Amino acid sequence: MSGISSIVASCFTALLVLAGTAQAGVRIKDITDFQGARSNQLYGFGLVVGLDGTGGKSQFTQQVAVDMLQKLKVTAKTVSTNPSDNVFKSGNIAAVMVTAEIGPFARWGSRLDVTISVLDDATSLQGGTLLLTPLKGADGEVYAVAQGPLSVGGFSFSGRAASAQKNHPTVGRIAGGAIVEREAHGDICFDGQMRLLLRDADYDTAQAITGVINQCFPASAVTVDAGTVQVFVPRCRCTNLVGFASELGLLEVMPDAPARVVINERTGTIVAGENVKIATVNIAHGNLAIVTNEEKQVSQPLPFSKGRTVEVPRTNLGITEQGGGLKVVQGAVTAAELARALNALGVTPRDLIAIFQALKQAGALHAELVIM
Repeated sequence: MSGISSIVASCFTALLVLAGTAQAGVRIKDITDFQGARSNQLYGFGLVVGLDGTGGKSQFTQQVAVDMLQKLKVTAKTVSTNPSDNVFKSGNIAAVMVTAEIGPFARWGSRLDVTISVLDDATSLQGGTLLLTPLKGADGEVYAVAQGPLSVGGFSFSGRAASAQKNHPTVGRIAGGAIVEREAHGDICFDGQMRLLLRDADYDTAQAITGVINQCFPASAVTVDAGTVQVFVPRCRCTNLVGFASELGLLEVMPDAPARVVINERTGTIVAGENVKIATVNIAHGNLAIVTNEEKQVSQPLPFSKGRTVEVPRTNLGITEQGGGLKVVQGAVTAAELARALNALGVTPRDLIAIFQALKQAGALHAELVIM
């Protein structure tokens, strides 16, 4: 087994052991949200100007620029006399989509961060400035307006024979670039009741939250389902809902989670929860290594013959099957104990993924297998 594989497997075992021993409480506000306190998505269409020849070259972009100028009462003579030629050529503008998220307690005049993404064939937004862009919600109402210079976390330069690019220069951001013009009110209390929505629905966690709240505020919380806890606001706290909500959020609870193994095959990442159990199973591990080597040999003709000098390909093929052992994993073991057993076999992270998938198919993995 290579040193890197051994280190990865050992770290995997250590992480699982630490996950099993950690018993710290979690604040309720870190695993729940108040019903009614939600964000809303905003979007709008706009123009970015001031680009250094990296803007859109399409007729669509140029026509949008002309329409914008006409709204500003700026009309070129050729446009007014020849409507069919309402296009001017500029490589310094780009048609973009602007997106933002407005929170439930954003007030008139507050600022939002906006993201700008190229819509046309522009190659970079570096150095550009977004013109005044209304941002609408799903209901069609304008909730904010955005404008300002862009910050692009990348670059793109090219010449006749070479080019260089870093990250995505066709996406930019303006911190605080939008001003709220219409409030999206959030209300967390309805008829003297609040509802806590669990981000990861679980019956045990919901019941634990109810128990902790009732210890501090007797007979005030009821578990509705695996993802909802209903809280009745005490009469003495009705005049200070913000303080009451703050106290609820600071209460600590021990959340529970279903046994789950998450696998990301693209990156070779495995995350297993502490409640994952493995039934009695035999695991055999072995790799088949195939090595090929291509060589070219020159074939020379005999002297005074009419033959030609040619290249003859030669392929050297070697196949080596590495030895693998049969490991017996006893029943009712945890994922950490399984990792130690597999570490003794010398498996790599890629092999762990295949083994966990095979365990699930064999019915020996008592956990949900999630493949990303």
